[in-house]
Amino acid sequence: MGTDDKMKNAAESAKGKIKEKAGDATDDRDLQAEGQAEKTKADLKQAGEKVKDAFKD
Repeated sequence: MGTDDKMKNAAESAKGKIKEKAGDATDDRDLQAEGQAEKTKADLKQAGEKVKDAFKD
């Protein structure tokens, strides 16, 4: 996994966490769901990169 990919995935996950927390704080279900989706997407990308790395070795 490239360092750039790691940083992008971490940033996307953090952004999702922030949106999710903001949605919780303001009782905005749409924002909360959007944050959860972004966080999940980033986690899946990171898992995919780890699988690719496993097959490279």
